[in-house]
Amino acid sequence: MVNITDSWFTVKQIDNKTFAISEFGHWEKVHSFLLIGEEKAVLIDTGLGIDNIQRITDQLTSLPIIVLTTHVHWDHIGSHGEFKNIYVHKDEEDWLINGIKKLPIEQIRKDVSRDITIPTPETFTPDTYKPFQGNPTGLLNDGDEIEIGSRKLTIYHTPGHSPGHISIFDNSKGYLFTGDLLYDETPIYAFFPTTNPVELVQSLEKISNIPNVTKIYGGHNTLGLDSVLLKEVKNAVKELREQDLVRFGTGIHKFKGFSVQF
Repeated sequence: MVNITDSWFTVKQIDNKTFAISEFGHWEKVHSFLLIGEEKAVLIDTGLGIDNIQRITDQLTSLPIIVLTTHVHWDHIGSHGEFKNIYVHKDEEDWLINGIKKLPIEQIRKDVSRDITIPTPETFTPDTYKPFQGNPTGLLNDGDEIEIGSRKLTIYHTPGHSPGHISIFDNSKGYLFTGDLLYDETPIYAFFPTTNPVELVQSLEKISNIPNVTKIYGGHNTLGLDSVLLKEVKNAVKELREQDLVRFGTGIHKFKGFSVQF
């Protein structure tokens, strides 16, 4: 069992080749995930960028790392600049290169610096904080398969929270990594200009039909949700459509285990 004590990150070993790297000292409670194969490793998202997540991945593996970006929002691309191989869905290539659309830097700096409960590193300066921008190594599409040696990951395009949002299914373990499409405690966001309520509900329906899911790992809050939640998701999709709620301005809709805000 790996035991890493760190001043900013919390590391939890999910199994002998899978690790959650969490930032519980920030109100977002962001999770990134390291999946180790026999030939390569995959890092799903790189966190807030308040501190350098590479410090943790270097302690967990010496294999070459591929970064798979669930979506190009500041809280998931914070340490992208520390890695050579970065992949993003084709619909958010422009966001990664030219910046996140319709989100002012003033708002980002306000959000990254508020409600922090543990000391931040001296290198973190909110006033000059800027999300990563750069060219990706490659682009992802729906249905792509990533082989890392005795471990195959399937890419699902799941837009709604953002245009190029993806979910990632680990076929060998049954783990479904849902980024900001599905998590608990706080609402899933689909109420700001770059979101799409219709696409979000379509994406929720899409993941609810993925077979052999054993565990759900969202990008925020509780670490590891029971796969039975996908049944609740299926019911929620039906209810939202039948009640004509899938549109901007209808508010927060609560279901058993999760909620959505349009």
